[in-house]
Amino acid sequence: MLAPTSNASFPNQMRAFLLLLFFSCLLVWISLGCQSDNDTSTAKDPIITEGERLAQQYCSNCHLPVAPDALDKETWHKRVLPAMALKLGLEVWQKTNYYFPPTASIKQTDWIKLQNYYESLAPEKPIKASPSVPLVNDWSIFKLHKPAEIKSEVSTTTMVTFDSASRQIYTSNETSAGLYRWSTDLKPTLVRTLPSPAVQARVLPNGNGAQRALLTCIGTMLAVDQPKGEILELTLARTPESAPVVLASQLPRPIDTTPGDFNKDGLTDYIVCGFGHEAGGLYWLRQRPDHQFEKVIIKEIAGATQVIPGDFNNDGWLDFMALFAHADEGIWLFTNDQKGSFSEQNLLRFPPVYGSTSFQLVDFNKDGKLDILYTCGDNSDYSRILKRFHGVYIFTNQGNFRYKQTWFYPVNGCTKAIAKDFDLDGDLDIASIAFFGDLKNNPAETFIYFEQNKPLAFTPHAVPISSYGRWICMDANDWDHDGDTDIVLGNFSMGFLNEVKFTPTWNGYLPLVVLENTTRK
Repeated sequence: MLAPTSNASFPNQMRAFLLLLFFSCLLVWISLGCQSDNDTSTAKDPIITEGERLAQQYCSNCHLPVAPDALDKETWHKRVLPAMALKLGLEVWQKTNYYFPPTASIKQTDWIKLQNYYESLAPEKPIKASPSVPLVNDWSIFKLHKPAEIKSEVSTTTMVTFDSASRQIYTSNETSAGLYRWSTDLKPTLVRTLPSPAVQARVLPNGNGAQRALLTCIGTMLAVDQPKGEILELTLARTPESAPVVLASQLPRPIDTTPGDFNKDGLTDYIVCGFGHEAGGLYWLRQRPDHQFEKVIIKEIAGATQVIPGDFNNDGWLDFMALFAHADEGIWLFTNDQKGSFSEQNLLRFPPVYGSTSFQLVDFNKDGKLDILYTCGDNSDYSRILKRFHGVYIFTNQGNFRYKQTWFYPVNGCTKAIAKDFDLDGDLDIASIAFFGDLKNNPAETFIYFEQNKPLAFTPHAVPISSYGRWICMDANDWDHDGDTDIVLGNFSMGFLNEVKFTPTWNGYLPLVVLENTTRK
């Protein structure tokens, strides 16, 4: 039986009831409000929904779709969409008008929707990058060495390579396609004239101790489909007596040649990256017992840029990773099937506006697994604007061929990065160059030394050398044999200018500069 309620306690009970009712209503109101907000945030504009669907349908067959805000309205309207239209079978006249022939692979209504999606959502001006740490303008651990100016020709250096054993440097150029040897006091000697500019050199000792070089000659620096590239092997003796040995010819603008015994027959083979233009490929130069080479096509696609070999699945056979930088950009693993071919697996994929330029496998976090140092910034295609996503990336190895982005520093037009322990403090630092940097407003970013202070925390030193040239190539090695890593930079001083009303002021007559590391001094 319930006890009777006294009149004195009734007001207190009523107040408690009203308070409970108030807070219950408040919770319901908050819940409904939050639900309403969520519904609003997830409801997409029909233009966005339809545009994303069409981009996925028509673009993803060739590459990752590009977000509208990756480029500004003018670049989409005047450069990228017209180029896209041609690939979809449309005819373009007066640059921005379209005709839809019966053979077009997209309907006119879909094209208008796709065009509206990109142009309506793109920003008026390119979105600028916001570096988390500002550049520090100093020399840090480096000291500049430069040769005498060569006034007879403008510097068009295409390759720089340290030969640490002999304390010499080798270069090539576009102007004369010469192969030059530079002494320790930076005086050049012409070794020989090549059939076309060399863009890569590997110095190889042979059995009798004489130096040989494996040269990748591009054929032409122009972005055209002219398969004139060659892979050469030659002696670096001061008075070479024999002509270069041609390992392969008629290649589509090759830019990287990597040695390795990929079929375990005891003979050195080569994987060649034929960057090409619209056509290109990844090739295996397989050495036969008669020491001639057979060209085997691994993948016939433009944009092959760089190869790094290794036994990545620990089966005793040599595999390799390859970077592709045209249309469908990314890094792929090519696993040796032990039967004369390779199976491929994508590891990282990037949109075609990234302009991938280099990668390196290094262990940044000292966990025994190789991480990926990656750069992007090639900016000589359809969208020649500064891009906030160009720069230097670190992708940490998560195991089982999975990689996670753990660090990024924006560098406009980044061309290459090299990770070394430059300051000898036990961790990896990074040196980067940017051929397509912000030459007009921020030329300091064309060479940056990233000093690692704690795990994945870097101080970016803008070493003040932008007035001495425009850096297209870089190598790092112990040039002076003092136990630390030095850097050589190649100057390609003419052409390839994207910025309006900009007149270069850098030195056009220094083929190279050397940054001597003074850590051991």
